[in-house]
Amino acid sequence: MERTGWARRLWPSDGFARLRGRASRITWRPRRPEWLRLPRTRRGQRRTVQAVVALCVLALLPSTWLFVTTDDRIGTVADAPRTRVAVVFGAGLWRGEPSPYLAHRLDAAAELYRTGRIEVVLVTGDNSREEYDEPDAMRAYLQKHGVPGRRIVSDYAGFDTWDSCVRAKKIFGVDRAVLISQGFHIRRAVALCDAAGVSSYGVGVDAVHDATWYYGGAREVFAAGKAVVDSAFQPDPHFLGPHETGVERALAAPR
Repeated sequence: MERTGWARRLWPSDGFARLRGRASRITWRPRRPEWLRLPRTRRGQRRTVQAVVALCVLALLPSTWLFVTTDDRIGTVADAPRTRVAVVFGAGLWRGEPSPYLAHRLDAAAELYRTGRIEVVLVTGDNSREEYDEPDAMRAYLQKHGVPGRRIVSDYAGFDTWDSCVRAKKIFGVDRAVLISQGFHIRRAVALCDAAGVSSYGVGVDAVHDATWYYGGAREVFAAGKAVVDSAFQPDPHFLGPHETGVERALAAPR
């Protein structure tokens, strides 16, 4: 398009063409941050590799601790010793019903009750919101699968594994229990309950190796670090409250 008047004086046609051609040859390349640039010397590269390896080792140490300290106390439903109380940890709800992962845990608890290996089930989960109630959904599922309501005790403040273990000991007076969860979580549960004063045996239930399973396994690498901190410093749970006699009354109830 031909320019006239002041536009021609301001941008001569030949100058404009040269500027446009130069701009078309310019390619913008983002600069890589300094900390992402690999060292150019062999010595620097060696140190970088050593640092990465050291970080990986440190990240895996908590998981190694969990495997070493709990390896002889993990098994299946058939391996579970006769114990009066079982603890089932919450694992999410779908439209108010237990998620498939949680349903598998509850199925294992129901089987342990039917075979006489346990007497009482302590269901522990999140009820921090009125519209989200894991313990009541777990109770209803167990009752549908043959566990009497009088043999089920609900912990409504099991916001995480550490909280559930501490409350099982301090609030419900549980000293010994069978813990039920998926394989990727059960070792951490056993280690944390031990730290909280609950002698435990872990039942790792089967799970489909879907996206949730892989996410749970990856999450446990980081959660193991928190488990080490919780075991060492033993913080109070989010909510403690007074002692409850629910487990004692359930154990005294007729079967």
